[in-house]
Amino acid sequence: MADEKAPEVKFPDPVEMSKAMTRIAEQSQRLVSEFLARQAKEPGTASPDPLNIGGAFLEMTARMMADPVKLMQAQVSLWQDYLTLWQRTTQRFLGQDAAPVIAPSKEDRRFKDSAWDENTLFDFIKQSYLLSARYLQTSVREVEGLDDKTKNKVDFYTRQFVDAMAPSNFVLTNPEVLRMTLESGGENLVKGLEHLLDDLERGKGQLSIKMTDYEAFQVGKNVAVTPGKVVYQNDLMQLIQYTPTTGQVARRPLLIMPPWINKFYILDLREKNSFIKWAVDQGNTVFVISWVNPDENLAAKDFGDYMIEGPLAALDAIEKATGEREINVVGYCIGGTLLSCTLAYMAAKGDDRVASATFLTAMTDFAEAGELSVFIDEEQLSALEERMEDKGYLDANAMATTFNMLRANDLIWSFVVNNYLLGKDPFPFDLLYWNSDSTRMPAAMHSFYLRNMYQKNLLVQPGGITLKGVPIDLRTIKTPAFLLSTKEDHIAPWKSTYAATQIFSGPVKFVLSASGHIAGVVNPPAAGKYCHWVNAKLPKSPEQWLEGAKQAPGSWWPEWGKWLQRHAGGKVPARVPGEGGLPALEDAPGSYVASRVV
Repeated sequence: MADEKAPEVKFPDPVEMSKAMTRIAEQSQRLVSEFLARQAKEPGTASPDPLNIGGAFLEMTARMMADPVKLMQAQVSLWQDYLTLWQRTTQRFLGQDAAPVIAPSKEDRRFKDSAWDENTLFDFIKQSYLLSARYLQTSVREVEGLDDKTKNKVDFYTRQFVDAMAPSNFVLTNPEVLRMTLESGGENLVKGLEHLLDDLERGKGQLSIKMTDYEAFQVGKNVAVTPGKVVYQNDLMQLIQYTPTTGQVARRPLLIMPPWINKFYILDLREKNSFIKWAVDQGNTVFVISWVNPDENLAAKDFGDYMIEGPLAALDAIEKATGEREINVVGYCIGGTLLSCTLAYMAAKGDDRVASATFLTAMTDFAEAGELSVFIDEEQLSALEERMEDKGYLDANAMATTFNMLRANDLIWSFVVNNYLLGKDPFPFDLLYWNSDSTRMPAAMHSFYLRNMYQKNLLVQPGGITLKGVPIDLRTIKTPAFLLSTKEDHIAPWKSTYAATQIFSGPVKFVLSASGHIAGVVNPPAAGKYCHWVNAKLPKSPEQWLEGAKQAPGSWWPEWGKWLQRHAGGKVPARVPGEGGLPALEDAPGSYVASRVV
């Protein structure tokens, strides 16, 4: 430690500091005035605990205190760990080597600065935090007698608390921030305060953390640039037909139905990782639904409207554009859930236009719905519906916050440190630009979706839900299906998505990709990343499926491409957008996707 070079201390320029603080004071005064004005216009008696977190923790505490012996054992174990840490820290202060009592996981980027290991004091702070975090989370998880929903909620919000209290999130306990503060004379903290106020101003009083440089990207310019034309549109969507890159194409067009919880161009970020361009290059006539970003005028649009004006309208339009009645369809996330509903609806109507169906990380059985289930109970849904009733939609920021909380260290606290404590500008990153490009949810649709699927799990029950007068029975789906799930998915857990293999009546192929909900899906072959598992057999248990599966290197895209070729229906000359039965309305990616809520 004696050899460590002390950072050069810079004293702040009093004139520049005075100017900065004047700007901050003026901006703060304006923000407070605007906040108070909004509060005056929006009187209400909102519940102080709309998430019902207090009730869950109260029950957990009662259960924990009912077994004092177990609680005492956990506290004694923590105390012993602390004593060991004190002993080994003392050894390090005396110049001796000492193995750590606990270490962060390799994936934990909060402690990547070398000072967390090399400086004995900060190593002690780090290990103290990790021991306390482990104690809290283990104690909560081992409480007996809680129902699954309460247990999951307590575990989730304990993790939120533990993440928030990490020493990396505070000036005096983060060595990188302290070093920057000394070297810059505190300019980083002043700059960080300005960033904080800018984010509050952009969020109109709510913190809207800037994750990337929004000016560095523009839809249609450097993201979502695969050439094509919008050939159809209605209130809910625009239909894009992409320009072919091969002389011949599959006879059956390919329709991709992305989720409307976010924008479609996650499948078309850049040329090198665009699933859409790859599908075009494989010789497909690719159509993509680009959902509208709804406002209060679409508040009454329900799940059935999304089916009628989404995939069913697209099938009609594609037949007009190409003259082809049979279509291969891909549904991603909630787009896949809607695809399953649509296929059951079509089966009831005797409509066999869908030749094959691909489901990407799509839920049909919501019994084990992953971490999103912590937001689903009567108290939270009632509070959410009350908010939506006022505006006619769920605000985009609410959706974004929910998903960001699932990965708080990566999508919240890392930016708190970078933007506010280090005073740095966020790095230009196309994926985070897309992640920030949030969408609203119409009140009627979102309430139906959350209550009937997440809360009551009615979709999996024959006739459990009815869309446009037709009871939906997923067992009637005989369409050949390709199911892709991802092993680390926290939004659509793969063991839950696997349930569809036991529900659908037609031939099913199930493939499991490594990584998560986005990276596992958007994994181009050229990247040579991750792996995937295949197994022709479909046992009842997902665990049994994985035990018998064969691991294959790299992307799942080629595996899907071979499967899709079997449903291509032969070859025809390439189709140019706008030259068929539907004229081109505008260039891809269209105007609906350009509606940005920031």
